[in-house]
Order: sequence, then C-alpha cells, then structure tokens
Amino acid sequence: MVYLIWSLTSLLLLIGFVGCIVPMLPGTTFILLGVVLHKLLLPLSVSWSLVGWVAALWFLSVVADFVGVLIGARLFGGGKWGMTGATGGAFVGMFFSLPALLLGTFLGAVAAEKYGAKRSDRESLRAGVGATAGFLISTVARVACALAMIGLFFTAILW
Repeated sequence: MVYLIWSLTSLLLLIGFVGCIVPMLPGTTFILLGVVLHKLLLPLSVSWSLVGWVAALWFLSVVADFVGVLIGARLFGGGKWGMTGATGGAFVGMFFSLPALLLGTFLGAVAAEKYGAKRSDRESLRAGVGATAGFLISTVARVACALAMIGLFFTAILW
C-alpha cells in the first residue's frame, strides 16, 4: 500500500511540474494535491507545517500567474481583447510544441487586438509582444514555485 501511495504522490508531482509549462493544466494545484494526499494517507511522513508552506507557495504561484499576464498586457498596451486572444492562441498552440505555444499566444493577441478591439497594426503588435512576455514571466514564476514546492516536500521526506 505504501508503494501505491508513493506512486500516486510521484505521479501528481510529475503531472504538476509538467502542468506548470502547459497552459490550461493546473500545475501547482496538482503538486499541492499530491502533498496533501500524501499527508492524509501517510500521516507521519510530513508535517502539517510543510503542507502549509507548500500551500503558501501554491498561492504565490496563482498570484504570480495573474500578475505576469496583467503586467505583460498592460505595460505593452493590450486590453481584454488581447488577453482573450492570447489565451485562445495559447490553447491552440499547446497541442503542437513550445514554439507553437508562444507563437499562438502572440498571434492570438495580435489578431484579437487588431480585429476585435479595432487597433492599429503597431498597437496590435505591441499587445502581442506584451501578452507573450507576460506568458513567459508567469511561466517562469510557476516553474520556480513548483520547484520550490517539490524541493520542500522531498527535503522534508529525507530529513
């Protein structure tokens, strides 16, 4: 039974880490779920304070995700159309590759700003660059939080 619990925990941590890069997959949420399930199923393996720290990092990753997108969109002049288009483009691009994901984010924001918000070419391109930069910022923040969450978990296990 212990092996099954460890397998489930490891699978959730792995899916969570991959989910930090792939949009529409709640990466750090899977990591938090893996740690909480591990605590509930093997109560003596980790402390509740560790679960609290992992939950705090999860919250930080969620905030960083929103802030990254907002900073990218707002600093470069994008609006709700650009953010919506970037999300749609990222969704389409994620099925192909990481470069397609970035290109989809960019093109989705540009197209939405150009045709939805009726902005000029220059403004639309700026919004596309901002959406892509915001996506990259939020991805780096999510990956950093995920690595910290997983690192805390394994440090607590090995300690």
